[in-house]
Amino acid sequence: MNTFKDLEFRPHLHDVNGVQAVIEFNNGYGASIVTHSQSYGGKSGLYELAVLKDGDLCYTTPITNNVLGWLKEEDVNRILTDIQNL
Repeated sequence: MNTFKDLEFRPHLHDVNGVQAVIEFNNGYGASIVTHSQSYGGKSGLYELAVLKDGDLCYTTPITNNVLGWLKEEDVNRILTDIQNL
C-alpha cells in the first residue's frame, strides 16, 4: 500500500508557495494532494485531496463527491488506503 511517505511533492503550477503530489494506483484510481494558499487548509499547513480516475478528477466514488480539505498526514494515509481499495 502506498502512503503519504511515498508521495513526491513538486512545486504547484499555480501557486509558487504551494506543492502538489499526484499518485496513481493499479485499479485506475489515484489522488492529487496539494497544499497552497488557496487550498482548503493550506494556510494552516494542511492538505487538500482530490480523487482521480484514469488521471481525471472523479466526484463519483464512495469516498467523496468533492475534494477533501483540512487533512493531516494521517488523514491522507487513510484516504489513500480507501482509494487503493476501490
